[in-house]
Amino acid sequence: MKKNTLIIILILLISPLYAQDGIRWMSMNEALEAQKEAPKKILMDVYTSWCGPCKLLDKNTFGNKDVIKYVNKNYYPVKFNAEGTESVTYQDFTYTNPNYQEGRKGRNSQHLLAHALKITGYPTIVFFKENGDLIQPVVGYKTPEQIEIFLKMIANDDYLKLTTGEAWQEYQNNFKGSFK
Repeated sequence: MKKNTLIIILILLISPLYAQDGIRWMSMNEALEAQKEAPKKILMDVYTSWCGPCKLLDKNTFGNKDVIKYVNKNYYPVKFNAEGTESVTYQDFTYTNPNYQEGRKGRNSQHLLAHALKITGYPTIVFFKENGDLIQPVVGYKTPEQIEIFLKMIANDDYLKLTTGEAWQEYQNNFKGSFK
């Protein structure tokens, strides 16, 4: 009996060292509040419950160990249902989804924040500055290798120097990814 208890305690102590933590998602309100204490960029995953590519992004990209580590270190990660009912206060306005229909199957009304951010497709990853201002949305499913350039370009403020199509093309050509 003592031996089993000791083994269980040992497993509980050691398992966190080997477990792969996921992305530590939060709400937009929580991220904006966290920015006040410790400024950090926000990465918002805008999804819907019916969206197949959104589920793939969650599983394949946001489940990737390199992406998890980089996002948790460099961003406040936000999970936002573009057709949900969450109340979000952003830039002195409270956004809601007044036309949401409880129990509706499939598509529902778009949340006013998603509308204000001009979200036109799902999934969309939206990046915000340390002060909460919008940087840019990235529309569509991205693999870990495809999202890496955006994660690093924005985290490192390289996007500020990319003011032309040619500069962006050169940046892409010279980018050396490391995510697998």
